[in-house]
Amino acid sequence: MKITISIFIFTAFLVNGCNSNSKQTADNKNSIETNLKKNKNMNNQDFTTTILVDQTPNEAFNAIKNFKTWWSEDIEGETDKLGETFFYHYKDVHLCKIKLIEMIPNEKLVYQVMANEFSFTKDKSEWVNTKLVFDISTEGTQTKVKFTHEGLVPEYECYNVCHDAWTGFIQNSLKNLIVTGKGQPNPKDGTNEINAENIKKWNIKN
Repeated sequence: MKITISIFIFTAFLVNGCNSNSKQTADNKNSIETNLKKNKNMNNQDFTTTILVDQTPNEAFNAIKNFKTWWSEDIEGETDKLGETFFYHYKDVHLCKIKLIEMIPNEKLVYQVMANEFSFTKDKSEWVNTKLVFDISTEGTQTKVKFTHEGLVPEYECYNVCHDAWTGFIQNSLKNLIVTGKGQPNPKDGTNEINAENIKKWNIKN
């Protein structure tokens, strides 16, 4: 009788152990899948905006890489040379150092933010190691420019301000530069309409 009871207890222990291990394995699998989905969703949250123009990919490419004609006149350094670094400055609100790391003529430009400082965020270094990606392609008879700021996600404190600023510069200033030959960059030590609206909207001190 004692032997029978012992065998029964041992068998029950094994079954419970297997069930517990199976449950733990399933929980671990679900946890991994959840994290993968979360990371995937994070990657999909990068800021992006797209414009369509009647000009050629070459005209769009040449306009994009001349940041001084659509983003800011207050830029020091070359913005169109692979491996070169330039400095962007907007009053005391935003300072950053950017490097052109990839260039495929008429198809793609990738810039990496090497250093950055905002005056209006707790984490002054938001943007560091993020990338500004310009993908150029054709869509029907038009040229498509897709801008993605890889790493600029809603979790960033600066996201709403940067969302509005990039939308204005890409959809208005850059597009106008490509179409008409004239953009609306920040003037030296001044404020254009795009930044003036954002400063007022987000109550940013400058």
